[in-house]
Parts: sequence; C-alpha cells; structure tokens
Amino acid sequence: MGRKDTSAIPSQHFASCDMPNKILEIHHALFAHFGPQHWWPGDSPFEVMVGAVLTQNTNWTNVSRAISNLKEADLLSFNKLHALDAGALADLIRPAGYYNLKAGRLKNLLDFIAGEYGGSLTDLFGTDLHSLREQLLTVRGIGPETADSILLYAAGKPVFVVDAYTYRILLRHDLVAEEARYDEIQELFTDSLPEDVQLYNEYHALLVRLGKEYCKKNRPACETCPVKDI
Repeated sequence: MGRKDTSAIPSQHFASCDMPNKILEIHHALFAHFGPQHWWPGDSPFEVMVGAVLTQNTNWTNVSRAISNLKEADLLSFNKLHALDAGALADLIRPAGYYNLKAGRLKNLLDFIAGEYGGSLTDLFGTDLHSLREQLLTVRGIGPETADSILLYAAGKPVFVVDAYTYRILLRHDLVAEEARYDEIQELFTDSLPEDVQLYNEYHALLVRLGKEYCKKNRPACETCPVKDI
C-alpha cells in the first residue's frame, strides 16, 4: 500500500510528518495481535443505535444490562420505544447510568427519526453520509462520537469513530497533542487509510480493545503493549 499525501492533515496538533505510515503500522500490529473483532455488539441496526446512546459515559457491561431489560420487556423496536413514556424508559435503562438523561436523549433521537423519516430506518440509512451526519448532530444529546457510531455501525457508512481510547492511545504515542480536536483526530485516520467501512469498523474496535487491556487510564501495561515499538 503506497504512502498517501499528508498535505491535507492539519499540522498544528500532530507530531509526525510520517503519520499515515504510523497509523497503518498501528493497525497492522493490533490486527496481528488481536485478530478480527467482529464489532459492534448488537443484533440489529436499531439495537446498535440504542447502544450508541446508552454507552455514553459508561461501560458496555452496564449497557448490555439495559438492553437486556428492553429485550425482556419486548420493547426493542422503533415503534415501541418511540411510544414508550420517557419515565418508563428511564426505569428500564437504569443500569446504563444517567438513565433520566439518556432516556431523554434516546427519545430525542427517536423523535427526530419519526419527524424527518416517518420512523423508517431504511430511509434514514439511505441518506448520504454528509447530510445524515449533519442532521444527527442537530439532535440534542447526540455528539460526534455517538453520531459517528450510529453512522458506521448501524448505517454502514465510512466514517471513523474517535473515542477516549483513541485519543489516549495516540496521545501516549506522541501522535497528537493534548488540545487535538475530535475532527482533527478523525481526519488523521481518514487521510491515512483507504475509505472502507470494514477497515474503520475493525480499527476502532481494535483500539477499544487495546485501551481496555493495555493502554488503561491509570495503570497502562506499556512494557507488554503490542504497539509499544511504534
């Protein structure tokens, strides 16, 4: 794979002019170490959307409990959740934490889909990437990471998801500065990689696994990290 032109990458927050090669090297090392991740956990695009909202500021174990509650109540469908009272929804998703706030955000997203697309996920996902991303970001409580998770994992669109693990890993490898913005980090990946949904999916999942198992917030396992030499 040939080296890409780096002229479009904002230089002020990135530490190396050899960035595309570094990004590819990290991906190859992680894939060789962990193998394919087959991610995001979810049985349907709608479940992925719900999970993307619920996973804000919590871990996936708690989200899984909340989603299990919705499944057990036979409510994990667009029409049923949209019709559900926000208070009842909050009680069901309590394990995810910040349940009143997240119930409101989830209802905002469902109201948006109902108002703009008549509740049709097919029409929603059929919208072009740029337009749909702009629309999702107008929904109260839906930030760039949540919007991009929906776009990549539910809609299958080529957008790279940046999260706290991504930022932490790149910062510790001196590939971004502390003040690097979400869009700058995202552009680093999209300018360095082929535009490919499966690649973006796997790479983000690999970074999450690296962050959980090695590049931990308080006790990083640097000596055994699979990308310690990059």
